[in-house]
Amino acid sequence: MISEQKIRVLVGKPGLDGHDRGAKVVAAALRDAGMEVIYTGLHQTPEQIVETALQEDVDVIALSILSGAHMTLLPRVRELMRDAGMNDVLLTGGGIISKDDMQALGELGVGQLFGPGTTTGEIVEYIENWVDERGAKMGAAS
Repeated sequence: MISEQKIRVLVGKPGLDGHDRGAKVVAAALRDAGMEVIYTGLHQTPEQIVETALQEDVDVIALSILSGAHMTLLPRVRELMRDAGMNDVLLTGGGIISKDDMQALGELGVGQLFGPGTTTGEIVEYIENWVDERGAKMGAAS
């Protein structure tokens, strides 16, 4: 029997933001959906997040940012991911992020971002679809 490998997701709280209830709810929902979740805790630097993601060999980095620093933190994480050769890892997340900022971040290579009112089911579905699509593309390239 061939076992399907679980999707590995790092959930992080970069910067000085001290509110992690939403990140913990999302982490629990991802676990309940069968994903393996690594939660880094509060006050992580972009460097710590990317280093942990490398060590844990994750498929997805999901960041919760409520501090308003998303236009600094997400591009920095994306840059560090590129420097580390993590081009096949999804960077996604959520928080208080305007639609204009979401679009600008998307142009920098950040995946879909989620705001208040998003259901955990929408987040799970997005991650599963992204991983399925990536797998299909990787299979086609072989």
